[in-house]
Formats: sequence, structure tokens, C-alpha cells
Amino acid sequence: MKRLFCSLLFVVVALSAMAERHTDKLLRELHNPKSKYVFVVAHRADWRNFPENSLEAIESAIQMGVDIVELDVHRTADGELVVCHDRTIDRTTNGRGKISELTLDYIRSRNLRAGHKAVTRYKMPTLAEALDLCNGRVLINIDKGINYYDQILEMLVERKMVEQVIIKSSKSVAAMEEFFSKHEKNMLYMPVLNYNDKSWGRHEILLNDYLASSLPYIAVEMCWNGTLESEKRVFNKIVKSGKRLWINTLWNKLCGGNQADLEDDAAVGNEDRVYGKILAYGTTMIQTDRPAMLIKYLEGKGRHTLK
Repeated sequence: MKRLFCSLLFVVVALSAMAERHTDKLLRELHNPKSKYVFVVAHRADWRNFPENSLEAIESAIQMGVDIVELDVHRTADGELVVCHDRTIDRTTNGRGKISELTLDYIRSRNLRAGHKAVTRYKMPTLAEALDLCNGRVLINIDKGINYYDQILEMLVERKMVEQVIIKSSKSVAAMEEFFSKHEKNMLYMPVLNYNDKSWGRHEILLNDYLASSLPYIAVEMCWNGTLESEKRVFNKIVKSGKRLWINTLWNKLCGGNQADLEDDAAVGNEDRVYGKILAYGTTMIQTDRPAMLIKYLEGKGRHTLK
């Protein structure tokens, strides 16, 4: 009887382990304040090999091993959310017009462009399609998601995906507290700071308010253009608070300006100089346009292995 009980217990444990989804592991690391795991965020998914924000680009990013796909959304004239960065479809498809003035049927009759030039056979996806593809497999950062929060939240609740999605804004603590109080359950949240000579006074107040608040947020996205000299002090404040530091290596004006030269293209063949410096800031979330290269670099440093 004892042997049978142990066998059954083993089966239960084994089945429980099998039932754990990849996103469960990612969320465990995300919420662990002692974790040194570095999250790789694919900007507009794998747009180098497929049209940006397409299902094919998302699937490629997942297969690549990214932790988060960054997607953009807009709402059509008939109320559907589609995955597209621009307010118009002019650049990314062979159609024309503002998404807010077009129907989903018209948008789906057009084809996506690759590299903003060649027309492909791929179609612009709805957010619903993207969520279904990502569910349990990868976390999602929905840019501009706060603009359509209620509609997105309803879709996430239906799919039991609320905890898998990150939204962001530069709104005040008070505004976000009021915003979140309207809902029983909310998406993950991240405030965005723009550290430059034109806006830093306002954003430093914003940072201090967040650090002093009890509002739940998982990270702080930090953008800086190199016009000020004390960004390391700001990085340290974020890291010491126990929140994750999110840095974008997409182009120079987001990560230190031209003199810093810390963007992804500068990292080709110079990964340690660029990404090593980014990591030295205490960064544990990096949004990149070269996810495969970054993943390989982080794995070599032992910073991208899930337990």
C-alpha cells in the first residue's frame, strides 16, 4: 500500500510539473526580487525576419526564446483591436488610411509589408489572435495598451491571461491608483521615465512618487538621451528599490544618446561593450531589435537560464 501511495504521489507531482506553463516560470522569475535573470523583450516581435507585429514574427520570437514580445495596438472603426504600431496602415501594408477610420475587413484585405517595402502574403493580426498565440508561451508588453485598457482586460480575463501582460504609462501614481481601483484584477504595470533636459524635472518627481507609493508595479522603463550626467544615480535608486530596471537598446536617443552608442546595431561584434555596460547598470529587462544576438550573449553570461 505504501509503495502504491508513493507511486501515485510521483505521478501527481510529475503531472503537476508537466502542467506548469512556460509563462509560469517567467512570472516566478519576474516577481522574485533576488532573481538575476535578464528578460529579453523583442521589439515588435521578430521584425527582421517577418513583418513587424505579425503572427509569424511573434511565433519566430517565441521559438527564438524571448521572454516578452512587445506589441502595439489600435482600434478599428468597427471596434476591433489590431496589432499595428502606426495609427495608419500606410507604412506597414499595401493599403492606406487611419486604422480608426477603417473596418477590420478592409484592413484584412490588405497585405503586410516586410521591412516596410516588399509586400508579403501575411495579414495584420487582431489582438485576439496574438493573445491566443502567446497564451502560456510568452509574456506580452502591449504598447499603447492603456488607451484600450477595459477592452483588453476583458479579453485577458476570458483567456485567463491577465497576469501575462504588461502595460506602461507616464501617468502619476494618483492617476494609476484611481485607474486600477475600477477593476477587480489588473494587468502588470510599469511606469516610464524620460530622463532628458526637457522633461526630467517632471519625471524625477514621478519616480520619487512611485518609489514612495504602495502601487504594485514590476519595473521602471528608463529612457535617457545623454543630456544629463546623473543617470547612474537614477538607475541605482530603481534597482535598490527592488524593482526591475527596463532599458531599451533600440536606438541611441533612448539609451544615452549618440556618444554612448549603446544601441543594438552598435553591439554587433561588440556585445560585451554594449550589453555589458547595460547590465552593469543593474538592468534585468532589455528591449531589443536583435533578440537572437542578445539571448546568445546572456546565455554565455549565465543570465538567461530559467529554473
